[in-house]
Amino acid sequence: MHRRTMIIAEAGVNHNGDCTRALALVQAAARAGADVVKFQSFRADKLATADAAKASYQQVTTGAAQSQLEMLRALELSEDDEQRIAAACAKANITYMSTPFDADSATHLVQRIGVSTLKVGSGDLTNAPLLLHLARFRLPIILSTGMATLAEVEQALGVIAFGYLLEASAPPTTADFADILPDRETWTELRSKVTLLHCTTEYPADPQSINLRAMATLSHAFGLPVGFSDHSPGIHVAAAAVALGATVIEKHLTLDRNLPGPDHRASIEPHELAAMIANIRDVEAALGDGRKVPAAEEIANRSVARRSLVATSAIRSGERFTEQNLGVKRPGDGISPIEYWSYLGKKADRDYAANEALEP
Repeated sequence: MHRRTMIIAEAGVNHNGDCTRALALVQAAARAGADVVKFQSFRADKLATADAAKASYQQVTTGAAQSQLEMLRALELSEDDEQRIAAACAKANITYMSTPFDADSATHLVQRIGVSTLKVGSGDLTNAPLLLHLARFRLPIILSTGMATLAEVEQALGVIAFGYLLEASAPPTTADFADILPDRETWTELRSKVTLLHCTTEYPADPQSINLRAMATLSHAFGLPVGFSDHSPGIHVAAAAVALGATVIEKHLTLDRNLPGPDHRASIEPHELAAMIANIRDVEAALGDGRKVPAAEEIANRSVARRSLVATSAIRSGERFTEQNLGVKRPGDGISPIEYWSYLGKKADRDYAANEALEP
């Protein structure tokens, strides 16, 4: 039975640095039926240098004149803002989550806000110091794998497992992370806490670049729960991902796609989020338990849709059934036509009128 998919409404930086808009995103996500609304926690000066270039999609959406660092500074939320947002989430009965981009932001999320799960963005899959810091909290981690190879995902899991299982002592080495992976206890711990999200890191991502079957590759390679961080246009690909086994769906949410900012154009609006969630819940219901048995709703239709053995012309008692006088017609509440050949050549044990169903 497919377990209920966690729906993460990725508010991200679509608040444009405005806490009031962030609170509105919380309400929109809750009304749409999302399980989680997720933001991003960072300090721009710890995230990028003055020389860091913008991604091409960011240049399109925010212009090339402003640097990435300047863009990020305008999108920061303060720690007080984050606490207000978390409180609003609790009141709206939706889980607050945020992706930390540095160790101090992660510590604030865990120790002051009390988040129950940590989310790692695709850009930090190779950020071993941050991964190790996050794993030390021993909380569940959702790890996006955009831009990554299987080997890079494996390296990241080695770092996380090291942080989960081994106490801090001397600084670790890259070999330490590889050495811990063959241990059975490692995979028991990872399977209980880590979810991998397949992702295409492009905004928006062309459907031809999505490669949803890579979710199965991740699942087979590591035996961990998998999900999908969806950057594709529209809402239909997310439902397809659920049909293929996604246990988590993450989708960017904006109040208005026409707002200025890097991610609005690749996001969906609240009414679209509600439609996506409704589609996903329908897909979950449709997946069922995999047993091939008649649905309860089908039972009454069997006699209407199926057929029974009938006399196609009058048959007298003692006369043999032949291809000329024996046929199959609705309703299907008599002898199954699967028995047709076993009746050919038999003698009728009573008279039958034309179109009368045979009796056993």
